[in-house]
Amino acid sequence: MELYDVVELREALTGERLPAGAVGTVVHVSNGPPTACEIEFADADGRTVAMVTLRPTR
Repeated sequence: MELYDVVELREALTGERLPAGAVGTVVHVSNGPPTACEIEFADADGRTVAMVTLRPTR
């Protein structure tokens, strides 16, 4: 993953109120180990609704 990649959740993150299929943008990449990415999720008006750190899976 690279900075500003657009990603889609495969599974819901209920604690963050993000459903499966939510789309976010990579805003930071930590090359670890382990590799992790900070993902920003925004609403239709561009306001951040969640910022989560996830490990990429392919």
